[in-house]
Amino acid sequence: MNPDLNNGALQVVYVTAESRDEALRLAKALVSERLAACANVIDHMQSVYWWEGALQEDDEAILILKTRRALVEPLVQRIRNLHSYDCPCVAALPIEGGNPDYLSWIMNETSNGTVP
Repeated sequence: MNPDLNNGALQVVYVTAESRDEALRLAKALVSERLAACANVIDHMQSVYWWEGALQEDDEAILILKTRRALVEPLVQRIRNLHSYDCPCVAALPIEGGNPDYLSWIMNETSNGTVP
C-alpha cells in the first residue's frame, strides 16, 4: 500500500443537511468538482441539539464524503457557500486504513492539488 494512504492523507467528511434533496445537491456539486471522490447520502436521521439557546429536534440527512486531507479546507469552504444552514455541521476524520485499492481510487478521483 502507498505509505501516504496510511498517514491520514485521506479523510472522511461528515456533513448534515436539511433534507435528502439538499444533501444530494451538495454531493453532486462536490463530487463533480473533484473535491470528493464519493458521497453517501443517508436520509431520515433524527438530530437533537442546542441552537440559539433552545433545544432543537429535526429530521435531517447525513452526507458522508471521501477526500484527500489537502482538500478538506476548500471542501469546507464550498460546503459553507452552498449549504442552507448558517453554521453547517462539517467534521473531517482521518482514514487510518482500509482496502488499498479503494483508498488509491479516492486519491485518483479527487483533485490533485488544484481545485476546479
